[in-house]
Amino acid sequence: MKDQVILVDQLDQMTGLMEKMEAHQRGKLHRAFSVFIFNQKGEFLLQQRALNKYHSGGQWSNTCCSHPYPGEETKAGAKRRLQEEMGMDCELEFGFSFIYYADLKDGLSENEFDHVYFGISDTTPVPNPDEVAAFKYVTLEALETQLKTNPEHYTIWLKICFERVKSDYNQLFNL
Repeated sequence: MKDQVILVDQLDQMTGLMEKMEAHQRGKLHRAFSVFIFNQKGEFLLQQRALNKYHSGGQWSNTCCSHPYPGEETKAGAKRRLQEEMGMDCELEFGFSFIYYADLKDGLSENEFDHVYFGISDTTPVPNPDEVAAFKYVTLEALETQLKTNPEHYTIWLKICFERVKSDYNQLFNL
């Protein structure tokens, strides 16, 4: 069950289950989440995906992202994955959802109904080396510059949702 994703329609209603790799090969819309953790100084925690990831290996991305397990609430999956990838636990606040489609290398694609969560933590990450090659904190302004000058270094979903993240971050945390 853990290697299955939840297939959904355009309203995020479950339509079935499919093996994760097959869903990425066939471009099936499925439920996902992305977590954005900031420290008390307002710096964003980026992770560099492990080089051996089945897609987007070595690219910089949001703090963590994945798919909820069948039967698992999306927020619970986001908290679980934050612990599994970054060795962190913190309160998460729902930010927004968006749907995106992107062709990747090797005949894979992302077609996700992505739920975005925000959190604030000064906990030092203890990343899982099978998932994360490196991490760093950056300001949103510095990241915005890097996304423009070196877009190939960043995951497609981070580039797609960045403007909304930047906008919602200030509103969500009253900054």
